[in-house]
Amino acid sequence: MRGLLCWLVLLFLLQPWESQLQLAGPRCHTGPLDLVFVIDSSRSVRPFEFETMRQFLVGLLRGLNVGPNATRVGVIQYSSQVQSVFPLRAFSRREDMERAIRDLVPLAQGTMTGLAIQYAMNVAFSVAEGARPPEERVPRVAVIVTDGRPQDRVAEVAAQARARGIEIYAVGVQRADVGSLRAMASPPLDEHVFLVESFDLIQEFGLQFQSRLCGKDQCAERGHGCQHQCVNVPGTFHCTCNPGYKLAADNKSCLAIDLCAEGTHGCEHHCVNSPGSYFCRCQVGFVLQQDQRSCRVRDLCNGVDHGCEFQCVSEGLSYRCLCPEGRQLQADGKSCDRCREGHVDLVLLVDGSKSVRPQNFELVKRFVNQIVDFLDVSPEGTRVGLVQFSSRVRTEFPLGRYGTAAEVKQAVLAVEYMERGTMTGLALQHMVEHSFSEAQGARPRALNVPRVGLVFTDGRSQDDISVWAARAKEEGIVMYAVGVGKAVEAELREIASEPAELHVSYAPDFGTMTHLLQNLRGSICPEEGISAGTELRSPCECESLVEFQGRTLGALESLTLNHILWGWWRGLEGK
Repeated sequence: MRGLLCWLVLLFLLQPWESQLQLAGPRCHTGPLDLVFVIDSSRSVRPFEFETMRQFLVGLLRGLNVGPNATRVGVIQYSSQVQSVFPLRAFSRREDMERAIRDLVPLAQGTMTGLAIQYAMNVAFSVAEGARPPEERVPRVAVIVTDGRPQDRVAEVAAQARARGIEIYAVGVQRADVGSLRAMASPPLDEHVFLVESFDLIQEFGLQFQSRLCGKDQCAERGHGCQHQCVNVPGTFHCTCNPGYKLAADNKSCLAIDLCAEGTHGCEHHCVNSPGSYFCRCQVGFVLQQDQRSCRVRDLCNGVDHGCEFQCVSEGLSYRCLCPEGRQLQADGKSCDRCREGHVDLVLLVDGSKSVRPQNFELVKRFVNQIVDFLDVSPEGTRVGLVQFSSRVRTEFPLGRYGTAAEVKQAVLAVEYMERGTMTGLALQHMVEHSFSEAQGARPRALNVPRVGLVFTDGRSQDDISVWAARAKEEGIVMYAVGVGKAVEAELREIASEPAELHVSYAPDFGTMTHLLQNLRGSICPEEGISAGTELRSPCECESLVEFQGRTLGALESLTLNHILWGWWRGLEGK
């Protein structure tokens, strides 16, 4: 019964302290603060005294403005060793802190106060544990509560802590050594050293400490003169600047930080400052790359209405138009002379891998039919075959099957999407070995009908292409490569005939493929064969003139030699 009465008295005494600290006034708004409590839990602190200290901490917390951008709180306890109850970064809600304090179990060993101060200095107030960086100038406050004489040295380590900017309050209870308290505390000592006769009276320190932290709103009551922001700290204030600015020498004005001048921006051409940041800018005629730092030459062909009939090539700050081989650029610098209609065997290799996706495959088929629109499709003119490839290769229709453009376009629309992988090398092999065979409808080589292969792909090949890409060109097939999206430029160039700028086309996505038509229109422009083994050449072309001259001189030489031999023979007969 006597024990129960003692506990009731204790609860009666404890409850008012917690309430008194909480209700002493409005919650304290001190501005940002990093606060660490260093609690003595040595064996000399009896259980009910430790319980009083626990209630004191809870009550004190309820008078603080706790939060990640306000007061951050950490708690460590010590005896012969040091234990972190929770670091500064652990909690942003008061309720979580109270729960951790109520679960605290005392260590009940020696009293190594110097070791605890060293831990607070090196660990508890580190940025890793949640303390704000020194450049943010957030006050760091340690409250040491002890009831005895330290068993290690405290003066030197406390001086080191104070030198690092930690403000130390030393609270001694009952048997605490006053000399040690004064050696630990920050000056002025009369404001940082508290000695109470018993744990029952520790709430007196709590009230004084709370009053000390809160004090007056110095920013509101004094002419602070801060250009950007004024921050209250216990008993005073300091100025801070907005992001992108730094405090001037007068500690009130703010100067814009020149991040470009620091030389770490990485901009290839120009660095432009903006508040708290910077951005890179390129010279005229260049555009910023995806990394937002390096620059590449602006592709004027994609950015202006160039008007080139066949192909536009960007050259620095300008561009020029090109015509396909065998056609001349006209005086307007944009159009090409007309191409004679002629024979050609055209095989289209279309990527049907899963990366294309069904809706884009329909765009590919529409693109193929737009190519067919500018061809003279007929058995005697242009013949068209179509091969689809993924993890395997499938001939959709061979060269000799359809004799009109309408038939070819209808067959293209009926092609079904294969999906799966991307075996471009296998497709090239199939084209070389089968698609241009006479059995598939290709005309005999003796007719000199040009053979043209056009590969359409949107990604990297899953097999080797080098052997069959080279073999196709060795077989006299003129190769064109059209890439979309993630197509690999090196592979496109390896597939295509030389020069690459006339035989490689690229679009960033399937929706923009149509601009490639002007590059392909007229590329497939063969010379017309008139009979087996005979080529039709313009008599005005330089090569034709040279050949004609050579043939004529040869004929004259032959006639002259025959005349001489005939005269010599007639002379012999006369004898």
